[in-house]
Amino acid sequence: MKAILLVDHGSRRDAANEMMNCMANLVQAMAGPSIVVRFAHMELCEPSIAAGVQECVEAGATELIVFPYMLSPGKHSTGDIPRMVAEAAARFPQLVVRVTSAFGVHEKLGELILGRAGLPVANPLTSEAASRCWHSSGSGEACGDACRCHPVSEPAATTRAGIAAD
Repeated sequence: MKAILLVDHGSRRDAANEMMNCMANLVQAMAGPSIVVRFAHMELCEPSIAAGVQECVEAGATELIVFPYMLSPGKHSTGDIPRMVAEAAARFPQLVVRVTSAFGVHEKLGELILGRAGLPVANPLTSEAASRCWHSSGSGEACGDACRCHPVSEPAATTRAGIAAD
């Protein structure tokens, strides 16, 4: 069974931490009952990443997809979270684990920003059009692997030896 573990930083504000409970429930409703969805915080509050990994395994997960609930491919989403997940998953050698990229650049985020600003999407993009590099240099490399111009590939399965990253 596949599981998704949403991981944010964690906050001193209860409302910020409780939002992850809401987001996990939303993703669960969208994913359906054949997928386990849980959440965890990197630090400052519970559940911890170790607790989140354990909850997924206890719910029947054999494959764990960890999503750093962060906007950019910074230190936490590219280093700290994969390391902490690897440490937590080491207790479960049968568990196949991968860590996705952060949100990065995506047209759905652009739509959300316009919506929150109370503005319509004047020029909807096709998925193909949205998948180009949007950096002013057009390099396709400036944003790292969280850029929409990098297709999501099927990751290699990993176990105790390491964690696959998209």
